[in-house]
Amino acid sequence: MSLWSNDSRDQKLKNLKQELEMDEHKIPLQTLFSRLKTDPVKGLSQQYAQEKLLQDGPNALKPMKGEPEWKKFLGKLFGGFHLLLLFGAFLCMAAFFMEYSTSDEPSYDNLWLSIILILLVIGTTIFAYYQERQSSNIMDSFKGMIPQFAEATREGKKVTMKVEDLVVGDLIDVKFGDRLPADILILSCSNFKVDNSSLTGESEPQTRSPECTHNNPLETKNLAFFSSNAVEGVAKGIVIRVGDNTVMGRIASLTSGVDAGPTPMAREIAGFIRLVSFIAISTGSIIFTVAMVLGYSWINSIIFLIGIVMAYVPQGLVPTVAILLTLTAKRMARRNCLVKNLEAVETLGSTSTICSDKTGTLTQNRMTVAHVWFDDTIRQMDTSESQTSDVVFDNTVDGWKVLSRVGKLCSRAEFVPGQEDRPISKRDVKGDASEQAILKCMEQVDSNVAEFRKEFPTACEIPFNSTNKYQVSVHRLKGVENSNYILVMKGAAERISALSSTILVNGKEIPLDDGWKKKIDDAYLKLGGMGERVIGFCDMQLPAADFPDDFKFDTENVNFPIKDLRFVGLMSMIDPPRAAVPDAVRLCRSAGIRVVMVTGDHPITAKAIARSVGIISPNNETIEEIAERLKIPQRDLDPKMAKAIVIHGADLGELDQDQLDNILRQVLTNMHYSEIVFARTSPQQKLIIVEGFQRLGSIVAVTGDGVNDSPALKKADIGIAMGITGSDVSKQAADMILLDDNFASIVTGVEQGRLVFDNLKKSIAYTMITKIPEAAPFVVFIVVNMPLMLGAIPILCIDLGSDLFPAISFSYERPESDIMKRKPRNMFTDKLVDNKLLEIAFWHTGILESFGCFFAMFVILGENGFRPYDLMGMRAEWDSKAINDLKDSYGQEWTYDARKELEKTCYAAYFANVVVQQWSSVLTRKTRRLSTFQHGFENKLMNFALFFETVLACFFIYTPGLNAIIQLRPIRITWWLPALPFSFLNFLYEEVRKAWIRKYPDGWCSRELYY
Repeated sequence: MSLWSNDSRDQKLKNLKQELEMDEHKIPLQTLFSRLKTDPVKGLSQQYAQEKLLQDGPNALKPMKGEPEWKKFLGKLFGGFHLLLLFGAFLCMAAFFMEYSTSDEPSYDNLWLSIILILLVIGTTIFAYYQERQSSNIMDSFKGMIPQFAEATREGKKVTMKVEDLVVGDLIDVKFGDRLPADILILSCSNFKVDNSSLTGESEPQTRSPECTHNNPLETKNLAFFSSNAVEGVAKGIVIRVGDNTVMGRIASLTSGVDAGPTPMAREIAGFIRLVSFIAISTGSIIFTVAMVLGYSWINSIIFLIGIVMAYVPQGLVPTVAILLTLTAKRMARRNCLVKNLEAVETLGSTSTICSDKTGTLTQNRMTVAHVWFDDTIRQMDTSESQTSDVVFDNTVDGWKVLSRVGKLCSRAEFVPGQEDRPISKRDVKGDASEQAILKCMEQVDSNVAEFRKEFPTACEIPFNSTNKYQVSVHRLKGVENSNYILVMKGAAERISALSSTILVNGKEIPLDDGWKKKIDDAYLKLGGMGERVIGFCDMQLPAADFPDDFKFDTENVNFPIKDLRFVGLMSMIDPPRAAVPDAVRLCRSAGIRVVMVTGDHPITAKAIARSVGIISPNNETIEEIAERLKIPQRDLDPKMAKAIVIHGADLGELDQDQLDNILRQVLTNMHYSEIVFARTSPQQKLIIVEGFQRLGSIVAVTGDGVNDSPALKKADIGIAMGITGSDVSKQAADMILLDDNFASIVTGVEQGRLVFDNLKKSIAYTMITKIPEAAPFVVFIVVNMPLMLGAIPILCIDLGSDLFPAISFSYERPESDIMKRKPRNMFTDKLVDNKLLEIAFWHTGILESFGCFFAMFVILGENGFRPYDLMGMRAEWDSKAINDLKDSYGQEWTYDARKELEKTCYAAYFANVVVQQWSSVLTRKTRRLSTFQHGFENKLMNFALFFETVLACFFIYTPGLNAIIQLRPIRITWWLPALPFSFLNFLYEEVRKAWIRKYPDGWCSRELYY
C-alpha cells in the first residue's frame, strides 16, 4: 500500500516524524521466521511471495503528487500586483468601449493602455515563473540509490531477481560492493561492514553481526538498511522492511511531504504587495467617489481610478527583484555558493540560527591521525588540510621508529597509483578510513611507505574482525640475529593492552604492570575524551628457534603467538575541523547568528569538534564537564551552572514539544544555556529541531550532506547542501549548494544575503519616491479642476523605462561598513517595506519631487500664456472638443488640438523633471546611514544608469513617431532645468537627515526617520 493512500497528508507527516519503532532485531529468530512465514534455509515459496507482492506492492519508493505546473503558472498570473494591473486593464478596455460607443471620434489611448497592461502582466508572469521554477523531484534522487538486482533464496534455490520483486521474509545474500536492496536482519556474516554515513552521519564504516546490541534499531549491529553500501565482507539476511516502510523510505516520504513554506523574502514581498494594493485601491476609490460627487462622468472617473492604480503600482518590481537576485546568485556562484532558489539568497542574510551537520561540513571528511602516544608522552600531529601547520614532530625518536614500523606493516591500505604529484592528504587510498589515516600519517612523517613494506614481505595475515577486535600480520625480517619474522598487531586499545605483557619505553622493554596499564588507560581516556578514535599497537620478534626461515604459518589454526606481546604505543584519529571554520563561526557570532551542531555522530566526538571550532566557547562547560572537574555526581549539581549542553538523540526522544521549546528558548535568549549541540540524532529529530527553532521565530539555515539531512534541509528556511560530499538527495532538497563543502563559504552567503535585503530595500525606497509625483497630477486634476499634467502611458515610461535601470543598479552597490556587525533582522519588526520607508519616500522626497514637477509645469505653461491661478477651474473648457477659442491669461486663443499638443508637451516636461530629480534620489538611496560621499561612487553601473535614464528619457521625448504613441512631445532644453534646485534640495535634506542619525543613533531622528 502507498504511504500516501489513506488518511490526511498532515497525519502521515506526523506519523513519519515519530521515531522508528520495530522489534524484529530483538525477538527470537524462530518467532521472526514464524511471523514472516519464511523458512530459515529455503526462504519463501514463490506462491506466497507473489501473494505478498500483490498485498504490499513492489519494493519501490512511491512519489507524492506535486502541484501541477499549470496551477503554479496561474498562481503567478493572478498573484501579487497582477490582479490590480489586470483590473486596470479591464477598466481601460471598458472605458474604451464606452467611449467608442458614445463618441464620434473616440480616443484609442485606453485601448493601447489596456493592451500594454495585459502584455506587461503576461511578460512578468512568464519571467517570474521561469526564474523561480526549480526542480523538486526529490523522489528521483532517492530512486538513484536503489540497486537493480538482488540475490535471494526462494524454495531453496538461489535466484537473481529485480529489487522491486523483493518482499518481506525473503532471504538475501549481500557481499562487498553491494548496495542493500531493503532493510534486513543479519542472520550470519563474515567481517561484514556497511557505510551508514548517509543515514546516521557516522564517518566510520560500521561492523554488522547477528547479535542484537541495542534496543534502538539505528544503533544495533544486527540490522542493515536499504541504500547502505556494503564496504567489506559478506552477509546473509532476511528482509524485514521494503519500499516506503524502510528507514530510507520513511526519510524519502518525509522529505517529499515536508512543506518549507514561503521564504522570508516571499513573505516580505507579499506584505509589500498587500500594503501598496491597499493604498492604491483606497486612494483610487476615494478619488473615484470624489470625481463622481463632483459630477465627472463614469468614463472620466474610471480613468482617474486607473491613473491612481497605475501611479501606485511599482510595475518594475518583479523584474527588478528577479534581476537583483539573479545577479547576486551569480556573484555567489563565483564564491562557491550555488543558489538553486533565488529567494534563498536573501534568506541566508536573514538567518538567525544555523543548524550545521558535522561530518564534511565543519570537518574535512577524512580521518586523520591527530595524536600519538609512546614513551609515556602524548604528541600532537599535523591535522591541517594542507599539512603545513606549525606542529613540529621529531621522527628520529626510537619509540616512534618502532611504532611507525607497526603502523606501516600492519595495514592493508595502499595509495592509488598515478597520483604521486598530488599532496599526500589529497591522494586516494584503497582501504577503510582508519587505515587511510595511518598510511597518510606514515607517508607524511617518514615517506616511502611502499618501499619500506618491500623490505618486510608479508608471511601471513589475519584481517580485523569484530570478534577478535585486532588485525595481525607476520613479516620477514632481514639482518636480525635470532629472528626471521616480526609479528605486528593493531586494534582496539583495551584489547591490544590485554594481549601485551611488556611495553617499550624510551628504547627499553619493561614489564607491563598495573601502573603502566593505568597510564595506557589514562592516555586512552584522554584521547577518547577529545572525540578521537584510539588504536593500540604492539609487536613481537618471533624467535628463529621456533620459527625457522621456512616456517609455514597457519591463520586458520593459529600456530604463532597472539598474546604476551610488546605494547609500543597508541594512535588516535579524528575527522579534523576545516581550517577556515573557527573564523567563520566567530564571524557568525559577531553577526548575531547562533551556530548549532546537529549530528548523528557520537556525543563525545560532536562536543570535541564543537569546542575546537568555537560552537562551544572555551570557557563554557557542560554539566558533565563540571561534574568531572568538581568530582561531584552530576545529579547533585544545579543544571543552571552549565552554559553549554550536549543533548543525545535518546534524551531528545523523551522530550515533548514544550520541553524542547523551553530548552531552545533558553539558548536563543542566553537565559541559561548559550550554546547547544545535538548528537546521535535521527532524521526525524533533525526535522523536529528545525521546526522548534522556527516556532520560536528564528530564521533557520540547515547544512548537511547526507540523506539523513534531507528532511531538515527541505523544511529549513534555507537548506544548504555540500557539493562534493553531498548526496544527490540532499542536493535536491536544498536551496543552496556549497561547491567547496566549506562552512566558511556560508559567511560569504550571509553577507551577500544581507546585502540583497539592504539593496532591495534601497531600490524599493528609490522606486516608491515617484509614486507621489505620478499620483499628484490626477489629484490636482480632480480637486483643483486643472488640466492633467501626466498621462497613464508616461507613468509606464517612468516605472518601466527611466526608473528601471537605476533600480537594478542597486544590486551592484557594495555593502555598508557595518553590515556584518548588525544583528540578524527581526522578521516581525524589520520589514522590507515599513511605514518609515514609505513615509520618507512619499511625504518627504515624493512631495518635494511633486513640487519640483509642478513648478516646472507652471513655468512651461506660463511661458505659453497660462498663469497658474488661471488654470484652476479650466479643466472642462480645456478638455472640451467643442471649444476652439479658449483664451489664455494674455488673451491668446487656443484650439482643442493646440491645447492637447501643449498638454502632451507638459507630459514630456513633467517626465523630464521627474528624471532630473531622480538623479539625486538614486544617489541618496545608496546608503541608509552613511553619507553618500563617505560611501563613495564606486558603483560604475549606477553612474552609468544616471546617464542611461537621461538618454532614455530623451529617446522617448524626441523620437518622432514613438513620442506620439506614448503621448509625449519634444521640449526645449531649458524645460529640463526648473526642477534642478529641488533635486539639490533633496540631496541636501537626505545628507542632513543621515548626519543627524549618525550623530544621535538613539535619538528621535534615528527612531522615526531611519528605514
